[in-house]
Amino acid sequence: MTDPQQARSFDELAILVHPDDNVAVIKFGFEAETMVSIPGAEDLKVTGTPTAGHRFALTDIGEDAPVIQYGQPIGKSRGIQAGEVVTPSNMSNDVPVVRVIPDGLSGSETEYLAKEDVPTFQGFRRADGRVGTRNHVLIIPTSMCASHEAQQISIIAEHTLHDKEKFPNVDGVVGIPHNKGCGCSDGSNLEITLRTLANYAAHPNVGAVVMIELGCEKTNLSKMEEYLSQRGMKGFGKPIHWLGVQAAGGTAQVVSQGLAAVKELLPQVNQSQRETIPASEIVLALECGGSDGFSGLSANPALGHTADQIVRCGGTVILSEVPEFCGAEHVLAHRSKDAEIAREVYDLVDWYKQYAATVGTLLDDNPSPGNIEGGLLNITIKSLGAIAKGGTTRIEGTTGYSEPPGGRGLQLMQGPGYDQESVPGMVAGGANMVVFTTGRGTTIGNAICPVLKLASNTPVFERMPGDIDLNAGSIIDGTESITEVGQRVFDKVLEVAGGKSLAHAEVHKHREFQIWAEQSVSL
Repeated sequence: MTDPQQARSFDELAILVHPDDNVAVIKFGFEAETMVSIPGAEDLKVTGTPTAGHRFALTDIGEDAPVIQYGQPIGKSRGIQAGEVVTPSNMSNDVPVVRVIPDGLSGSETEYLAKEDVPTFQGFRRADGRVGTRNHVLIIPTSMCASHEAQQISIIAEHTLHDKEKFPNVDGVVGIPHNKGCGCSDGSNLEITLRTLANYAAHPNVGAVVMIELGCEKTNLSKMEEYLSQRGMKGFGKPIHWLGVQAAGGTAQVVSQGLAAVKELLPQVNQSQRETIPASEIVLALECGGSDGFSGLSANPALGHTADQIVRCGGTVILSEVPEFCGAEHVLAHRSKDAEIAREVYDLVDWYKQYAATVGTLLDDNPSPGNIEGGLLNITIKSLGAIAKGGTTRIEGTTGYSEPPGGRGLQLMQGPGYDQESVPGMVAGGANMVVFTTGRGTTIGNAICPVLKLASNTPVFERMPGDIDLNAGSIIDGTESITEVGQRVFDKVLEVAGGKSLAHAEVHKHREFQIWAEQSVSL
C-alpha cells in the first residue's frame, strides 16, 4: 500500500489542462489521503474519492467562486478545499456565459499548405466534381413502409451478387432502413426526411441507387422526384432504379426486382476507378460518443489537430452535436470568421434550447450516466471538451442538419448529440470520412461512410481492439503528444479514405442510419 505521507509526482497522477485552471484532472484512480507534489507549491493531500477522469482542487476555491478547467468556468464552488475532489455536492452547475461579440470580429486567417505539399489519397472523382472514398450501390426506402424490402435486397445482394473479385471497385451493396416518412407531418419533418435521403443518393460515396416506395405513403417516389426536380438534383449523375412494393405486386416481387436492378448496376458501378486525389477533397465529420473525463484531454484535442491539418490542406471539416456547444458557445463564437458567423453560432444553440424546451427538456440534461461516472459532471465540462474536436482554425460558416456547407474549412452543423442521427446528418451534408472519439467504448458506424474510432484512454482501446481503430490514451499515459496522435489520425484518415484499409466499423458492417426529423421549431 502506498504511504499516504510520501508525496507522489503530480505528472504521474494528474493533468493541468490549462495554466489558468484551479483544478487538475485525475489520470488514474488512487487512494484517498494521497499526498501529491504540486509544481511550485506545497504538497497537497487529495481527499474524497480520487477517480480517473474526475478532478481535485489545486487551491481553496471559495463559495460562489468559479471552478476553472480549460481556462473557462465549469461551475460555481459551494466551498471547496485545496485537494478536495470536485463533485456535484461541492460544485453547482451555475456557469454564466457572457455573449459579447467584439466589434470588428475577424478570425485569424488559416495558413494553408502549398499545393505541392498537400498529401494525396486514392478516391473516386464523381460527375459533379466531388470525391468519394467508397463506391457503394445504395438501396433507399422512401419511408419506413419500404424499409424491410430495402434491407432484404441489400443483404441478399451483398451475399449473393457482390463478388469482390468480379467487381473489385465496388465496396458494397448497402441499405438504409429507417423509421421516417409516411405519416409524418408537413413542414420541417417532411423537408428533412426528403433532404437527407436525397443527399445520401447524391453522395459521392454512392455509385448507383435503387429507390423504393411502398406506394401510398406521403414520402413516395412522386414526392421524391418532385423534391429532386425542384432542387436540380434529378438523376444524381449516376444510374438509378425506381421501384414500388405495391406496383410490383408485394414484398417477394419487389425484392426480386431489386435484386435484378442490383445485378444490372454492379458492372456499371465497377467501371468507376480510384485516382490520385489531393487531401483538399476530404470532408471530415467529427463525432464523440460514450465520452469520459479524458475525451476532452486526449482524443478530442488530437482529433482537433487532425481537423486543423485537413483545413490547412484546403479540405472541409464538419462539427455538429449542438447540445454539446452549450456552455462553450462563446468560445466558438469568438473563433468565427466574422461577427455575422458568430451570431449564427449563438443562433444554433438558442434554436436548440428552444427545440429542447418544446419537448420538456433542457440541454443541461445532456450528460449520460456513463459521462458523469467518467468525470463529465455537467454540460459545460462536456462541451468544452467536445469542441476541442474542432481544432483551432476559424469557423467559416454554419449550416442546417443534413445540409451541405456553403464552403470549405471548419463548418458547424445544426444537429443532435444522438450519434445514430448526428453522424448521418453530417454524411448527408457531404462528409466522406468520419472520426468518432470515445472514452467508454462505442461501436456504431455508417451505411456509406467509413467511421474511424479513436479511444481517449488505453484501457478501453485494449478492451475493444476489434472496434476501436486508434488510441489517444497514449497522451494520458505520457508516451505521445497531442500533435503526434493527431498526425497518426490524419495519416489513418488518408489511408482509409484511399481504400488501403477498412475502418473496424466497416469490417463489422455497422451501418447505423436514422434521420433527425422531429423538428417542430423552424430552422
